[in-house]
Amino acid sequence: MPGGGPLGWARLLLLLMTAAPWAGARPRPGASGGQPRLSVVLVACDSLDGRLTFYPGNQTVDLPFINFMKRYGTVFLNAYTNSPICCPSRAAMWSGLFTHLTESWNNFKGLDPGYVTWMDLMEKHGYHTQKYGKLDYTSGHHSVSNRVEAWTRDVDFLLRQEGRPMVNLTGDRKHVRVMEADWRNTDKAVNWIKNEAINLTQPFVLYLGLNLPHPYPSPYAGENFGSSTFLTSPYWLEKVTYEAIKIPKWSSLSEMHPVDYYSSYTKNCTGEFTKQEVRNIRAFYYAMCAETDAMLGEVISALRDTGLLEKTIVIFTADHGELAMEHRQFYKMSMYEGSSHVPLLVMGPGIKSQQQIPNVVSLVDIYPTMLDIARIPVPQNLSGYSLIPLLHGKAENVVSPKGHRPSWVLSEFHGCNVNSSVYMLRTGKWKYITYSDGYSVLPQLFGKTGWKFL
Repeated sequence: MPGGGPLGWARLLLLLMTAAPWAGARPRPGASGGQPRLSVVLVACDSLDGRLTFYPGNQTVDLPFINFMKRYGTVFLNAYTNSPICCPSRAAMWSGLFTHLTESWNNFKGLDPGYVTWMDLMEKHGYHTQKYGKLDYTSGHHSVSNRVEAWTRDVDFLLRQEGRPMVNLTGDRKHVRVMEADWRNTDKAVNWIKNEAINLTQPFVLYLGLNLPHPYPSPYAGENFGSSTFLTSPYWLEKVTYEAIKIPKWSSLSEMHPVDYYSSYTKNCTGEFTKQEVRNIRAFYYAMCAETDAMLGEVISALRDTGLLEKTIVIFTADHGELAMEHRQFYKMSMYEGSSHVPLLVMGPGIKSQQQIPNVVSLVDIYPTMLDIARIPVPQNLSGYSLIPLLHGKAENVVSPKGHRPSWVLSEFHGCNVNSSVYMLRTGKWKYITYSDGYSVLPQLFGKTGWKFL
């Protein structure tokens, strides 16, 4: 495995951290004036809680390559999904439009065939494009059950496919490649960088989609089984600091918000769980995040080895988070922080090092940002705004043709495991969650206490 294993990654980190590879000339993303356009690599994983990328969430598990991106780049402290489930969130990221505009309502319905994505536009304007791994932004990639339950709210149907969340330890302390499919796609991306990208005469955009740290399928649950197994090896579990794991406090079932109760019930989480069970589920999830981080490291390593890192913007994000037994739930499908808060880190030439940006942003901002980096005119119908002004520290005095960036982000959910459409507005220190028509189910308003949001 390229760079793999404890010694390989230790050497890689030592090499990478000797100096920023773009310490010389620093062309700014989006800058003109005859500078060559920068290449872009986007690594998007599945179900990574964005709070793990900064304090205090980052105390629970060792994520060296996310930390590397923070040291030599920028981390967004308040980045959110526009819909906390796979296909709708990815449809928002690839289209730059809110979910009610794409009409990607659930995991069966994504973007319409032929929809023009940011990658399509970059290819049209001279970029070489390459995709590997999980995409999930077009229709039809998930089972029919994702349509049936989402629109009928058939609890019995859903419970027949959802297993109780559980953990599974596999292999030994030398077992590194647990999620083999993701590693194969990472190898493809690495090989493409080393054998193809290095010989290109034009800028490129590379996308790598990872399935981790999404829970694994649970075939023991029977036909139409869901994914309720948190699977890892001792190698990755040793990256977790058990004593730092917080055991979430649960409300009694009778005190839960009615939508939360429905979600907990249909996710098979209303039974008894010991504290050790909950701690193990969270620990295994964090270990899966550590394996994800190592794949990110392989891509960064390949860029460094080929000399491409000095002219490439690297972006790391996820489609949504993972509750990992917070609020008596796992999966996503919720506007609570574990589910809706995503990682967003940007590193490369012209990106300020060790910068933490508190502004609220969301996945629809990826589309205009990609076009901005490529110096392509940004369509004015997009829901998102380019992140480049924020990355350059000009958030307050740079106005795009659309006007000032709003001080809020919107997320919405219309899929399975929730018995009402859900909408969230995040602005400043507030989070407002409302349901369906806004009055038949009580809304919720949360304020920020210190660093913590619900």
